[in-house]
Amino acid sequence: MALHPKVSDITARIAARSRPTREAYLAQLHAASTRDPGMDRMGCANVAHAFAGMPLDDRFKVVTQRAPNIGIVTAYNDMLSAHTPLQAYPAFIKDEARKLGATAQVAGGVPAMCDGVTQGTSGMELSLFSRDVIAMGTAIALSHDMFDAALMLGVCDKIVPGLLIGALQFGHLPTVFVPAGPMTSGIPNKEKAHVREQAAQGLVGRDALLDSEFKSYHSPGTCTFYGTANSNQLLLEAMGLHVPGTAFVNPGNALREELTREAARTVLSIVKAKRFAPIGLIVDEKAIVNAMVALLATGGSTNHLIHWVAVAHSAGIVIDWNDFSDLSDLVPTLAHVYPNGSADVNQFQAAGGPGLVIRELLDAGFMHEDVLTVREGGIREYTREPALAGAALAWHDVGASKDEAIVRPAAKPFSATGGLKLLQGNLGRSVIKVSAVPDDRHVIEAPARVFDSQEALHLAFNAGELDRDVVCVVRWQGPQANGMPELHKLTPPLAVLQGKGFKVALVTDGRMSGASGKVPAAIHVSPEAAAGGPLARVRDGDLVRVDAVTGVLNVLVAEVEWAARPVETMPADLRAGNAVGMGRELFTGMRRHALTAEEGALSWM
Repeated sequence: MALHPKVSDITARIAARSRPTREAYLAQLHAASTRDPGMDRMGCANVAHAFAGMPLDDRFKVVTQRAPNIGIVTAYNDMLSAHTPLQAYPAFIKDEARKLGATAQVAGGVPAMCDGVTQGTSGMELSLFSRDVIAMGTAIALSHDMFDAALMLGVCDKIVPGLLIGALQFGHLPTVFVPAGPMTSGIPNKEKAHVREQAAQGLVGRDALLDSEFKSYHSPGTCTFYGTANSNQLLLEAMGLHVPGTAFVNPGNALREELTREAARTVLSIVKAKRFAPIGLIVDEKAIVNAMVALLATGGSTNHLIHWVAVAHSAGIVIDWNDFSDLSDLVPTLAHVYPNGSADVNQFQAAGGPGLVIRELLDAGFMHEDVLTVREGGIREYTREPALAGAALAWHDVGASKDEAIVRPAAKPFSATGGLKLLQGNLGRSVIKVSAVPDDRHVIEAPARVFDSQEALHLAFNAGELDRDVVCVVRWQGPQANGMPELHKLTPPLAVLQGKGFKVALVTDGRMSGASGKVPAAIHVSPEAAAGGPLARVRDGDLVRVDAVTGVLNVLVAEVEWAARPVETMPADLRAGNAVGMGRELFTGMRRHALTAEEGALSWM
């Protein structure tokens, strides 16, 4: 089917807006791609240092035979369940490379923090900026400049965007991303959420809550809800940067190992065939739009309205929230995966998964088909799913949806529009994830209760002060204030209030990912309060309207009064407290220089 004209128009305006920066990026890419190979370009001492740790056979291949050399950048650690399987991957990759007459080296490792571990703690204030640290670490690893291709090993929230931003600085290299897959299903996500709400009310104790959490997060692999980590994987499929269909295959089995080996074969096939498909050419305006469309069609993580702005910037492409909003107005919602529905990502995969979503979006004209991918067959290869035929990989059509309560064809969507909405008004610009919010909660108008921290909201909830219609305004949570932490710990108390029948909403310059679930949450409010944004003017009792139908975020105060109201400053003790402990001192420069959420919260500009 022909591309939808509005998708074409949005892509064209992005390309026009990006022309100067994209041309500069491509000029840099081509300059790097036309240099002599590292073996011929580097001094003898440089070359000796580079390969001194290699087995002699590998050293002979790369030095004497000029065999291709893959640089592996890994985010392995065993603090993240999602990254635990990555420990074995370099050995698989090196073995496969040898079989193909090539070599591979671990060029470097990058940090990877688990937001689930740091949620609600001061460590979470390092989370967003860890993306930029990972990007820098990726650049450091690849700056050894002895590689013909690269493989990126990572899965979770900030890790994939950081790896992608870093890899795009070396846009001349063929690059494939290698995930680890989700853990097998534990207790249903809704059951986990119910126990959390009970705990918030004091109806169950710590032992019951801990038992529930262990039944949910129980083994190696990604968490099974459709948050940022799993949204990452879908977006990489939609951009053609994975081995097709590899996103949601569980770790620890023969298929997962073979897909990891196929990543080595794929990147080497680009090198050996001299097919000019470096990552910097793959990630163009059309690929970015394809990722945005896939995100919206599945109700993916709101974090990507920050991260993909930064990713696009790294390829010389300029996108903003208007682009997301305009696409959301026309892209249908095809998937209901928790917190947008009851299914987890394993059930989503079994029902048809990314392959079905991509096929439906292509066939309905919502995705660009004329794009470059790491596979010679193009984006259509990503409409199929892999399986083992004996010891070999084979791909087959996903067929029709196996469960239309989870994933549907484009002709029969859950909603005619996407799962995200842009809000704007006298409180600034914000985004809201509506795909999980009940229809009768898309408009909330209630008095504000202003909090300077998430801890203060919890205290008010526990004291029974929020048992009413209320818009909770949690400010000083933006990039410059404290690094823009996720505020997942606010979901249970707000969900309890909503469950009691109160009209409740959250307005914040912090982040929630997809974890706000059924509670309407206007997040990423820009400009942030710490930069003099409108949230710094809001007072207890102000009537606030959060309207996801018309896209309005307003405080209903007379215009003259609002204009005259002073802008509060962040309390000195709060600012000082946010700057010390847990290594936050080292991130002072990042907080100081961070751009707005809509500008990707970039810290290196």
